[in-house]
Amino acid sequence: MAGRLYIRGFRIDHHAPEYEESYLSTISALRHLYDFTLHCPVTFFVGENGSGKSTVLEALAVNFGFNPEGGSRNFSFSTSDTHSDLFKAMRVIRGADHPKDGFFLRAESFYNLASNIDEIGDPVFLQQYGGQSLHKQSHGESFLSLMLHRFRGDGVYILDEPEAALSPTKLMTMLVRMKELVNQQSQLIIATHSPMLMAFPNADIYVMSDGGIKKTRYEDTEHYIVMSHFLANPQKMLHYLLDT
Repeated sequence: MAGRLYIRGFRIDHHAPEYEESYLSTISALRHLYDFTLHCPVTFFVGENGSGKSTVLEALAVNFGFNPEGGSRNFSFSTSDTHSDLFKAMRVIRGADHPKDGFFLRAESFYNLASNIDEIGDPVFLQQYGGQSLHKQSHGESFLSLMLHRFRGDGVYILDEPEAALSPTKLMTMLVRMKELVNQQSQLIIATHSPMLMAFPNADIYVMSDGGIKKTRYEDTEHYIVMSHFLANPQKMLHYLLDT
């Protein structure tokens, strides 16, 4: 796989007050996470809701200079100061190469990002996002517009649940775009629940759970297993779940 490792890993200081004296110390997966090394241009963090994957991505993004609510390093808007202090207890290990581009996409605050772009009101700047207000596109169209027009390659792209607004067809479009970005010497770090995205060839998948964090084969992830069983016999699964 092409691509570069602009972020080679990170370390978490469990004795830092920002970690030790906060709710972060109660997240089971984080208690097992000290030194972490990235090996692949595409890395997925997966796990149940509340497992800590979005918290880790947010801390990585803030440490790398991105706005906590999303955007590039040039964004500084803030609508709600809800990000954790994990970034203060984390040290990012950078690669030898410096990215020319980068972006932090988090689904939960994408509306605020789109609003900030409109507030800037610069037509030239807007061209980077497809030339049309992201608010005037559907949620899914705006997500794809960002990836197709704003992500230029030679960069670090940290994506928190990018599948949130995308149909299965658009997820396939995203997979194609991911391959293009990797070929353009990019690194993607993604938190997701999508078995379709996790199927990206040769990506590293790390499952976060109460037992810690573990590199896992695609076919061994709970996401793949549950979805496969459901699609293989939806009526049987529904009968079991709904007792019908």
